Amino acid sequence: MRLLRIHTDDGLRDAVLADDGWVATLPGTSEAFDPDRWRERAAAATGPAVEFEAVRLAAPLSPGKVVCVGLNYADHAAEGGQQAPAEPILFMKAPDTVVGAHDDVVIPRGGEKTDWEVELGVVIGRTASYLADEAAAMEYVAGYVLVNDVSERHFQLARGGQWDKGKNSATFCPLGPWILTADEVPDPQAIKLGLDVNGEALQDSSTAEMIFGVAHLVHYISQFMTLYPGDVISTGTPAGVGAGQKPPRYLRAGDVLRVWADGLGEQHNQLVAAP
Repeated sequence: MRLLRIHTDDGLRDAVLADDGWVATLPGTSEAFDPDRWRERAAAATGPAVEFEAVRLAAPLSPGKVVCVGLNYADHAAEGGQQAPAEPILFMKAPDTVVGAHDDVVIPRGGEKTDWEVELGVVIGRTASYLADEAAAMEYVAGYVLVNDVSERHFQLARGGQWDKGKNSATFCPLGPWILTADEVPDPQAIKLGLDVNGEALQDSSTAEMIFGVAHLVHYISQFMTLYPGDVISTGTPAGVGAGQKPPRYLRAGDVLRVWADGLGEQHNQLVAAP
């Protein structure tokens, strides 16, 4: 099942996208992310369907937190001149970085090296803390979502301190267009994903290339923090980011990103300068 949120005249509404490309709006909007309740409401939906191309997308959920994984593809670590990590590198994105799949991405004031990172997002469906093993971890995954971990490399790398200040400008986490429920994904380590800038393909890879797979990440992260329903783990990006180009290439106002992953749809975001 593909779970969406859309803007309507009545405000934000939950919805589902059928295989025929029509969107069914669900009664009400859930305050907390609950995929089982979403299914119940989908089964009871009676309103008219709308073509997907006609809806205005919001982010498909509002995460309590976005936990990101750095350097989780060996080729991405190598393009930055770094060794593959022995354990996952974790950092956070604030909930207010999240925007929809067609929303603008804002280059922050003082930004000089705004970069792109296509990633597989893992949506947590049950409260997870100190999980026993990797097999148990997969029972806590509700689904998967497309993420762009937009980064301002000047803030992240040249200004000292932690990575977080280069990762948390408003709009730096386009999410969606939908959540694909876990039952529709037989193997999260076999998803092709990529990213284009102004029509030029710059990232094209597969989650098979991850250093630490989804099961390992969910189990590992649960040892350090509690994961709640609706939290998102952004699992890292493959090679091809702007900082890895020769010479480096960064985003400018007017650029258009197309971000995609098999089964997870596409994002189309334009870059704009902060006012």
